[in-house]
Amino acid sequence: MAIIREFSAVRPDLTYIDRVAALPYDVYSSQEAREAVKDNPYSFLHIDRAEIDLPIGTDIYSKEVYLKARSTMDDFISKSVFIQDTQPSLYIYRLTMNGRAQTGLVCCSSIDDYLNGTIKKHELTREDKEQDRINHVDHCDANTGPIFLAYHSHDLINKIIDSWTESNDKTYDFVSDDEIRHEVWMIDNHEILLILKELFMNVESTYIADGHHRAASAVKVGLKRREEYPDYTGEEEFNFFLSVLFPHDQLYIMDYNRVVKDTNGLSTEELIAALRENFTLELKGKDAYKPSAKGEIGMYLQGIWYKLAANSSLLDVDDPVAGLDVSILQEYVLKPILGIKDIRTDKRIDFVGGIRGLTELERRCSLDMTLAFAMYPTSIQELMKISDAGLLMPPKSTWFEPKLRSGIFIHKLK
Repeated sequence: MAIIREFSAVRPDLTYIDRVAALPYDVYSSQEAREAVKDNPYSFLHIDRAEIDLPIGTDIYSKEVYLKARSTMDDFISKSVFIQDTQPSLYIYRLTMNGRAQTGLVCCSSIDDYLNGTIKKHELTREDKEQDRINHVDHCDANTGPIFLAYHSHDLINKIIDSWTESNDKTYDFVSDDEIRHEVWMIDNHEILLILKELFMNVESTYIADGHHRAASAVKVGLKRREEYPDYTGEEEFNFFLSVLFPHDQLYIMDYNRVVKDTNGLSTEELIAALRENFTLELKGKDAYKPSAKGEIGMYLQGIWYKLAANSSLLDVDDPVAGLDVSILQEYVLKPILGIKDIRTDKRIDFVGGIRGLTELERRCSLDMTLAFAMYPTSIQELMKISDAGLLMPPKSTWFEPKLRSGIFIHKLK
């Protein structure tokens, strides 16, 4: 039973929307964020990565950064860069990339759904990253970045959302620098709001697709507020956090590829011989090889591409985590052959999102790495199955595209 709620969004005035909306804070390093906003004083990165407006070298986790985020947000509101809707509403957010659209419902989700497991997770979170967003939410007294949630597609919910988009004017319609089209509609009809909330009461679970740290942080701030206000009723805004819910069959997961610094002292011949114990190898030559099916991995070494096909025994397993291609690579290649035991901490490995293409793998191997692995994407069905089982996926298993923009919606906790 998923609880959703309408809210009075703080959002950009139409004049500023295309300049405010920004990729999530964790897509950028501090330096990249500074570069991204050079000619844009309205980018939401001024709030999401507030250290970019402080002297270079400022500790990004210092209180000064979070106070700067709050003052910038307040400044944007006072100058009417942001406005706040007077009536609580739900919103529809559609992103279109290369002709493929995904349409989500922007709402507030319950922190209790997170705590009781209705909102399901598939990744561990890091304490330092959690604490950063806790401080950010706490100082801003607002959820500034939406949590990307998925749910099993529901025909009636889809019909209501599609009907609303077909018969109502858009609130926003703009194309971002990466050529993603962003469209937003406001649902302010009380009857429709009630119907959607009731329909989601019949949705058994929602799944965090992206935003595990933002979700955990939002919940912990909500719990902190409950301690501060022991007479809370459960209806206060701090009991809810900003989210966008998408039907699972509209989502697109790209490959999340790996690059490795060295071959752990093995010659090419020794490496290939070790791989043949669990994979069938096929030489593909200089043309980049992109896996076309589960169980296939592309390997790039010394300017040559190879196809690695996992033996059936590696795929035919009951454990949904062990059957993931990224798990197979870890357990049968990275750990035993290349000596990379913990991909979270080993400096010999790096990760490249599929949006960058296979040419980025070749480029990295010409610079600071020696070999690369091109992965077949993890499916949304695999993600849901693992979440339902209460299991965790390996790090860097999924790369969702397109990325939701931050700054289009802010949810105030008061």
